[in-house]
Amino acid sequence: MMVVYSKRRHEVNAMQSVNRFVAKFASLIVTTLSCFDRVIFKGHLPFGDAPHLNSFVDYQLKMLRKDFLPWLEQQSQRLVAHAQQIAQRQNRPYLYLQGKQRKEKLIQDLIRRDKLSEGLVAVLCAMETCRTIKLKHAQGRPELTFTYRPQRVLYYYRLDPQFGLMYLRLQTWFPYTLQVYVNGHDWLARQMARRKLGFIQCDNAFTQLDNPQQAQQIADEFISLDWRGQLDRWAREINPLLKDDWLGSYYWVIDQAEYSTDVLFASRQKLAGLYPRLLDHATVHLSAADILTFLGRKLHGNFQGEVLTDCKKDRAPGARVKHRVKNNWLKMYDKFGQILRIETVINQPREFRVRRRRARNGRQQMVWCPMNKGVANLYQYRRVAHAANERYLTALSVVDNPTVAYRQVEHLARPKVAGGRSYAGFNPARREHAELFRALLDGKHQINGFRNADIRRALYPNVQAAQSCHRLRAHLGRVFRQLHVRGLLAKVPRTRRWRVTPHGQQSLGTVVRLYYHGLATAA
Repeated sequence: MMVVYSKRRHEVNAMQSVNRFVAKFASLIVTTLSCFDRVIFKGHLPFGDAPHLNSFVDYQLKMLRKDFLPWLEQQSQRLVAHAQQIAQRQNRPYLYLQGKQRKEKLIQDLIRRDKLSEGLVAVLCAMETCRTIKLKHAQGRPELTFTYRPQRVLYYYRLDPQFGLMYLRLQTWFPYTLQVYVNGHDWLARQMARRKLGFIQCDNAFTQLDNPQQAQQIADEFISLDWRGQLDRWAREINPLLKDDWLGSYYWVIDQAEYSTDVLFASRQKLAGLYPRLLDHATVHLSAADILTFLGRKLHGNFQGEVLTDCKKDRAPGARVKHRVKNNWLKMYDKFGQILRIETVINQPREFRVRRRRARNGRQQMVWCPMNKGVANLYQYRRVAHAANERYLTALSVVDNPTVAYRQVEHLARPKVAGGRSYAGFNPARREHAELFRALLDGKHQINGFRNADIRRALYPNVQAAQSCHRLRAHLGRVFRQLHVRGLLAKVPRTRRWRVTPHGQQSLGTVVRLYYHGLATAA
């Protein structure tokens, strides 16, 4: 039985405020659900590098290095024989795969054919290239070193009572790396069924939830499960070598984690009318700086890597856009034409910085550190991925019906009287105003706001004379007041910074989109 803890409950509650995108399209949306999707854990045994391995063989196993590989062959046979015994004992097939085959399709066919609902589905054995060891010539005596070579790999596919369809992947050659795949949506479905909550699940998504609030509360408990204990129990079931004293125990890390935010629309027609505009906005208007901001980073001169955006509109079953930052991704796509899914995929956690307690100057302090892969950091994965999804959805909230957009532009162009003074309107067809609005909406200002100097440098990068800077500063100050009286800008308290209000995000974003999609010819 998995143990669920109540720690970090206050962090979970803080994440459940209504998103601006959800509030704007509330008439079209049924509910939202944020949940882990694909999660891959990997277990490593304590054999770090070649010198440590050679020392281990020489002094702990007290074995000749040339005899180590033949001895490992016997251990490999033990693992294969153990897998065959498990399959035979549970009356399930043990299959040796040759050539390229789709394991997922094979497993789904077996589940449908045998009408399985729980237990082992099959054990698959395949040849794959994995990290292992070899013996090479060296000065004095042979040396064991790590390399990549083909070897037998065992896949245990099972329908777990708590986690649904999952698999355990075990290398049959040293160092016996173990990989565990689970799906957060399948786990959530099993938990809701156990608590008798009504739902309809299609693949790895829910098209109907009778109690969305309770479903979200259950999904939030995924990070607090006793993961180390559960992973160790699974490892002992399939790796009999762990009973021997020489191996030690696995150290568990998170190899990949996908965290999704599903926005369930009332019908396919309601999402179909909005989704093409969301795709266009995400592809055309979201810059590299925006994508980095969504992931909690800033674009700077020392950034080493690429930020790529890829949109595929001819993809079946639905179009999708993917933003790649090094080996981490942000994706948007539709599920079954009714669910808008925003998904953050983390493969390189050290690209994110999180607050962690560290010893500095002789005392414990909370400091910003790169996020680690250890399984204990699963709650940190959730925190940064949830924040990225929320920022991405907020950025999409500027997308609107074009008819409403023109009405907003018309309102922005009229003069505004406040405090006995008249403030001129803006011309959405003027290039200067469109560039100003685009600078104000830059993603790097989303977290901390902006100063007069930030916008001045963005609009007039080549102006350096003090007198010219003074005139531009005064001009932008007047423009900020024009926007402020219209409720489009707001002062950040006790600072000289400004921020764009939710109304400003919508109105200014509309002007920028309309200008760069055809209104420029009217200038």
